[in-house]
Amino acid sequence: MNQMVTPKFGVGAPLRRKEDEPLITGKGIYTGDYMPDGCLHGVVVRSAMAHAKIKIENADDIREMDGVHMVLTGADVAGKSLSTAARIKQLDGTHYEAPPQPLLCEDTVRFVGDAIAFVVADDLNLAKNAAEMLEIDYEPLDVVIGIENALKPDAAKVWPELGTNVSFTLGHGDQAKTEEAFSKADKTVSIEVVNNRIVVNYMELRGCVAEFNTSDKRFKLTLGTQGGHGVRDILCSTLELEASEIQVITPEVGGGFGTKAFCYREYPLAMIAARSLERPVRWAGERMEHFVTDAHGRDNLTHAELALDENNRILGLNVHVKAAMGAYLNQFGPFIPYLGASMASGLYDIPAVFAKIDGVYMHTVPTDAYRGAGRPEAAYVLERLIDKAGEETGLGPIEFRKLNFIRSDQLPYTTQTGRLYDTGDFAGHLDKALEVADWAGFKARQAESAQSGKYRGIGICSYVEACAFAGSEEATLELDDKGSLTLLIGTQTNGQGHDTAYSQVVAEQFGVSIEDVTLVQGDTDRVRKGGGTGGSRSIPIGLPSVRDASISLVKKVKELAADKLEAGIEDLELESGVVRVVGTDQQVTLAEIVASAGETLSAREEVAQSENTYPNGTHICELEIDPETGDITVANYVIVDDFGVTVNPLLLTGQVHGGVVSAISQALCEHTVYDEEGQLLTASLLDYQLIRAADLPEIHFETRNVPSTTNAMGIKGAGEAGTIGGLAAVMNAIQVALKDGAGVEKVFDMPATPLRVWDAIQAAR
Repeated sequence: MNQMVTPKFGVGAPLRRKEDEPLITGKGIYTGDYMPDGCLHGVVVRSAMAHAKIKIENADDIREMDGVHMVLTGADVAGKSLSTAARIKQLDGTHYEAPPQPLLCEDTVRFVGDAIAFVVADDLNLAKNAAEMLEIDYEPLDVVIGIENALKPDAAKVWPELGTNVSFTLGHGDQAKTEEAFSKADKTVSIEVVNNRIVVNYMELRGCVAEFNTSDKRFKLTLGTQGGHGVRDILCSTLELEASEIQVITPEVGGGFGTKAFCYREYPLAMIAARSLERPVRWAGERMEHFVTDAHGRDNLTHAELALDENNRILGLNVHVKAAMGAYLNQFGPFIPYLGASMASGLYDIPAVFAKIDGVYMHTVPTDAYRGAGRPEAAYVLERLIDKAGEETGLGPIEFRKLNFIRSDQLPYTTQTGRLYDTGDFAGHLDKALEVADWAGFKARQAESAQSGKYRGIGICSYVEACAFAGSEEATLELDDKGSLTLLIGTQTNGQGHDTAYSQVVAEQFGVSIEDVTLVQGDTDRVRKGGGTGGSRSIPIGLPSVRDASISLVKKVKELAADKLEAGIEDLELESGVVRVVGTDQQVTLAEIVASAGETLSAREEVAQSENTYPNGTHICELEIDPETGDITVANYVIVDDFGVTVNPLLLTGQVHGGVVSAISQALCEHTVYDEEGQLLTASLLDYQLIRAADLPEIHFETRNVPSTTNAMGIKGAGEAGTIGGLAAVMNAIQVALKDGAGVEKVFDMPATPLRVWDAIQAAR
């Protein structure tokens, strides 16, 4: 394991976030704060039924109402739709069909919340009243809810013209090789688990303000996104525009988690209205709309099986994922389970792997990327299966893992699904986590809990994820005649602390405070291009370009200063806004250098990365169950992670804690429930439970870092890791508690709500 020295400033320094002060004092500017003069308000009329033929009876009457400026229906925007960007070859070599998602449904709705009309009025209440007065005739059609139901031969078809609810069949690995491995197995171990559907529930709901400039025929769209360039490009395709015709502005964003990366129907609808009415049009989503319109996460049913030899070494892994897609294939929808399945073998040396993924249509909100985007699903299945294999072989969870881990001397290691792990010490972080969590003392603590009438369990997840996907991010650094530094980059902060992290690198090169650096994100006019934020890419991919742009600009500054000071470049140093000849009082300010140059100085760099990075680590969760109520108390949580080079330990800790909380919340309480008619029964925070701070333990987090060799700065990324490691750690602990305490043998699925836990205990009794 490499040891790294932490500097006082720059990369590795635990600096507090510079962006926090305006946010916590109410000075942050969000989409909801933007209200241009003359702004009209839009409301989407949404389907009350999950599957039906529809007809709008009185649209013209509503258009004539005082204060109503527009009623758009499916006929008005016919042919305009959103389509999936994930086009992947199926196992048979063909491409799947992907029916488009119309901006407004013309004759058929396919889930509760599907968009039917867009009403624009002088104010929000008037728009709502007009929308409620719109008469819609529904002719109900058969509905299918649930993966297993949707796959039945006689199930109602979401898209009858396709003749099936299987939207695609994708795969990774070698099926023949895996079948051969299973034919030679001494024993097999299998498991089937559910990964429950999630409603994201970020604090800031989606909204947008569309403006159209009649003089230059350009749109300005203000909205919270995870990357304005990506949203702009989809809008161009949907509305048949050029990129130069749209400016996307993203102010502060109150949470994204994957779900704000997508282009939703309201954005082009507001733009169409703004152009037609020649006035700004604002749409502001409400919490219940979020439940029935914004892409959901997870919702997988997975069967996985291990083939073992006589020494309990893994010979092969066979995985079959059935992934709910909802009524439409969303922007990245098919790619999420496909990406997850590419991580099917985790940290284990498995010589044969085959993963099959069936996408499944049903009459629900579409699914797409949610924190971790496929990798939490993959780690969850594998680590539940590994625990079961440890139990069935008699080795237990620790020895079975260590026996089958990829050894450090095998790195770099290419998995059977093509993932290239470059560095790590997998047994090392497991051993450290066991030590910190006092694994050896668990049986004594379990006995103490039993004396109090409680069941105690402890669980492990040793995970690896793929993030910082191969690619690049352009960074431009400018120095103006006031000596001020401005960084322009196309990632998009959603609360991760980009301003602080990027500024640390610039400040380190220029010898200034991080407060002296201004970050510009979220403006497609000012920032030429950008890949946005997702897949933990911003810091690993963006920071090397920021560093190189800083180095290039420092070089330009020193060259100009050398002429002015009549000194060699190697004799100069930058500190506190001046360039100084080392060991003398000869100096020139940055502002003076720019003034002498006669123009703003700038440097632009774009560092490409050809391979993903692979953060990894071990989570250990210890908890207690009250058998009389089914209530669960998380007593202890330990994380030991390998994130490569750490840019800022405080930011890193915050990211990991947030990710773990997402995992605990999904594991213990988040439960998305549709009835058989397709009505969402958990459509508000009265019915859908999120974890609360009072329900969480102190989380012990430390790193055991081995720098990445594929990333230019050795960074591996961390934004989603807490969620990826958390699900299985919690559920493995619950499984231990239920088995040891009540004799529950059946695999227990998420979410572990008190009622479901209590029911399992009663069934076992």
